[in-house]
Amino acid sequence: MGILKLKPGCKDYIWGGDRLIKEYGKEYEGTVLAETWELSCHPDGPSVITNGVYAGWTLQEYIDREGKTVLGTHCRRFKEFPILTKFIDAKDNLSIQVHPDNQYALKNEGQYGKTEMWYVMDAGEDAFLYYGFRREISREEFEERIRKDTLLEVLNAVPVQKGDVLFIESGTIHAIGKNILIAEIQQNSNVTYRVYDYGRVGKDGKKRDLHIEKALAVTRRIPIIKDNSSYPHVADCDYFTVDKLNLDGRVMEKLTGRVSEESFASILILDGEGTIANQGETLGYKKGDSFFLSAGSGKYTIKGTCDALITTIREQAAQVKLGIDISGNEARIGLVDIRQELMDCESVRMDNARPADELIGEIARKALALLEKHQIPADQCVGAGIGVPEAVDKKREIVCSPGGINWEDVDITGEIGKYLPVPVCIASNADCAVLGAAGLLAY
Repeated sequence: MGILKLKPGCKDYIWGGDRLIKEYGKEYEGTVLAETWELSCHPDGPSVITNGVYAGWTLQEYIDREGKTVLGTHCRRFKEFPILTKFIDAKDNLSIQVHPDNQYALKNEGQYGKTEMWYVMDAGEDAFLYYGFRREISREEFEERIRKDTLLEVLNAVPVQKGDVLFIESGTIHAIGKNILIAEIQQNSNVTYRVYDYGRVGKDGKKRDLHIEKALAVTRRIPIIKDNSSYPHVADCDYFTVDKLNLDGRVMEKLTGRVSEESFASILILDGEGTIANQGETLGYKKGDSFFLSAGSGKYTIKGTCDALITTIREQAAQVKLGIDISGNEARIGLVDIRQELMDCESVRMDNARPADELIGEIARKALALLEKHQIPADQCVGAGIGVPEAVDKKREIVCSPGGINWEDVDITGEIGKYLPVPVCIASNADCAVLGAAGLLAY
């Protein structure tokens, strides 16, 4: 089926209000509803399908059943579902926080980092957000201000109103201020490092933890220059592309779009009511609804009045790939550009006396060092292909019998995945010609 209506996961954080319940009709038994995770495969708050044969299934269960083709070819480079979409009702100020990039988060948290965008749906009088620093500061000053509660003095306070958009790249210090309602599109991550929290206490009566050392490691301590390069989109990056739809019911009362095989489409209804149709099915929509259209589902039509955000995944801008050739004596790591040309290479001496996970860790670190040497972020790498002189269980993607490197039942893809935020393919050396023809191996 092409179109899925989603029910969100709900969060009752202490700074939240009740607008998502009263104005957006979210089903929730409590009185405080801070966030609804409208499009989510994250285990901390999965969204659930409410229509059709998959009603009652989580979105992740649907993807597992139908296969990753429903996400589109542009999503092949992601190990997991790429994005998470939220509504956020900030009745009170959120904590001052920062998110790590993929490389740091995978190494230290076991999940992706977070780049995100905010679309301001509503804002009270004198509402503002914190967005970066007013001036460049040193690591020492940053730490001192965190510990002495003077951090707000150097943060950039940005007044906001309905319709404003901010793009928050990983490493940017930020916070949503009180009396603001926001739609957020972000990477599929729940990693946040808190550095200031107004002295508040949690449900346990204790002050909420700060994450000072981690924040010091990932924060960019410079002013943020607003970048308009996403035009004509609301936001555009390697993780998501967001477009705004407005139907006023008079001049514009209908939109016809198309969902190609390249990417799924997420449609988040900010306001209005009407119908959405795809593949012979027509569903009603209202303010606050969220829909998922599978890749390749073709033509869709939205009628009525609405403000909506449409999110898709585009092709990665600067593609590179890693090829790793493991033999009995050494592992060779190659970096390949978009033209399939070898940019650089490294090697690791294989020593069967060392544990497999230790050797794999060194190989992964050498691969990351290659990327860093050429100033390429780890998430610009679209995949890694690994050839081994062993028999490979292709279904489980593990080395399953001893051979030239004397590994048995070794989960190379899992171990490499602890360091590299990219899909990994593994094959025996006998099959590597196939991977090489696909452009995944450097050798």
